[in-house]
Amino acid sequence: MAAPEHRRSTPRGLALLTAGVVVSAALVPGPAFSADAASRPGPQHSAPGAEPHPRPEPPASSPSPTGGTHAPTGIAASGPAFGAFLHYGPAGVRRMKELTRWLGGQEPRVGHTYLPGDLWRNIEGGHGFLDSWAEWRRARADRLFVLNVPMMERNEENVPDAEVRQLLRRAEDGAFDDHFEVLAERLVDLGVPDTVIVLGWEMNGVTYTHRCAPDPESWKRYWRRIVTVMRKVPGQRFRFDFAPSRGMDAIPWPECYPGDDFVDIVGMDAYDQPRGLSFDEQVSEPYGLQHHVDFARAHGKPISYPEWGLFRNGDNIRWMLRMLAWMDEHQPLYNTITDYCPHGVWLCPDNPRASALYRLLLSTPLLPRPKPGPSVPAPTAPTAAAEPDATPLPASTRTPTALPSELPDCTALDLPPWFEHRVGDELSLCLHQEKR
Repeated sequence: MAAPEHRRSTPRGLALLTAGVVVSAALVPGPAFSADAASRPGPQHSAPGAEPHPRPEPPASSPSPTGGTHAPTGIAASGPAFGAFLHYGPAGVRRMKELTRWLGGQEPRVGHTYLPGDLWRNIEGGHGFLDSWAEWRRARADRLFVLNVPMMERNEENVPDAEVRQLLRRAEDGAFDDHFEVLAERLVDLGVPDTVIVLGWEMNGVTYTHRCAPDPESWKRYWRRIVTVMRKVPGQRFRFDFAPSRGMDAIPWPECYPGDDFVDIVGMDAYDQPRGLSFDEQVSEPYGLQHHVDFARAHGKPISYPEWGLFRNGDNIRWMLRMLAWMDEHQPLYNTITDYCPHGVWLCPDNPRASALYRLLLSTPLLPRPKPGPSVPAPTAPTAAAEPDATPLPASTRTPTALPSELPDCTALDLPPWFEHRVGDELSLCLHQEKR
């Protein structure tokens, strides 16, 4: 259930410094509007009722097709495909507009939600649960709709391994095929046949009933069966995202990989954990970020980050910078930050420094790379020696500006070249807590 509404308070004295110049408070997190604290859907959420959801109005220039009409395609994306999980229901759709305003007009192009994993009828996407998300997707051709789909009901009820094994063996024999056929038909009828399906996410862990470790071979056969059933539905263009959690967990996640013919995207859920583990260690650990990138490349698949965010190491601005730089370098098909506490930025007031950095970087439009200009002729030698200017420089210009790392109470950040490219200049950046 969503927590009571609260307003985010702007941390006093928090400012971003670039080349020793304070960036205004417009770049620090602050409440231009109120927002609910969202929570990840789980079995405690009952399915939405049969009443129709309030729907956001699409832009006048991009009318929504009628139900059953496929979303338009072919328009090139104008920027990186990023988004956030803001709420599982219609509130998540409404918050997309608010997040866009918080980011200075930079619109998240990826909408992300989860089907409840409590009962099969909810995994089928019934009761109008998907209607508002489908309308959001249809409104613009460059949007991407990402849907996490549980592979089992009672998905977060601590089902023991022995029962999971029995369920997987029933599943690989077709016991649950009808539920996924109903879901696929519903998505096509709603006009979102190109939905990205994050099926059985974090299967390498211990949290979910749809976990892999109790019987990896049965699990892989079950995944292949679901994909086959959903792909048989006329009109579908689904992409299936295999998304383990980062690291070893209960089983090495490559042991759960169901095969290239049944996977379109290799994703990873990546949070800043465990406590004390540096970003470099998260890259190099067994089955970590580097293994993920290398595995996807070896299998000819794009990567994604369906879930990512802060966690055990708190308001870790260095991790935020490194993770954003990592994604900029490796170009995932999409990424969606988990935007509730303790992971998030806009909807979580507990991470003001990382939130300010995320907001700065994501609200800065990507500048076009400069094109080579005409060659400049070499300057000719002057005909007469120039007279030296005896006028002394003003004292202020002779005093060097303090480096960000020399400022009091300043956390210096080493900016990678991609950020300097974004802002169009060479600079350094830090967060500075002013004492008042």
